[in-house]
Amino acid sequence: MKFIKEIPNNFCKASLYAWNNKFIIKFEAGMYEQTYKVSEYDVSGEDEIEEMLGDTFMEKVVTRFKAMADDFELILDSVD
Repeated sequence: MKFIKEIPNNFCKASLYAWNNKFIIKFEAGMYEQTYKVSEYDVSGEDEIEEMLGDTFMEKVVTRFKAMADDFELILDSVD
């Protein structure tokens, strides 16, 4: 997997990779991670990927991170 660049935003760490004719967009927040794959044939390039990741989408990514943390906390509480 080839690292292309960090994608600046105000929400979390976002990185762009290329691998196997796909762009891989990786979001990281603490111990949680989300990954999205986009075929290189579906977009014109890196710039279009960044355009796709506007504030509305990024807010949904953050919402998913919060849901992931809540779900994991419930699992941890059930173990005690």
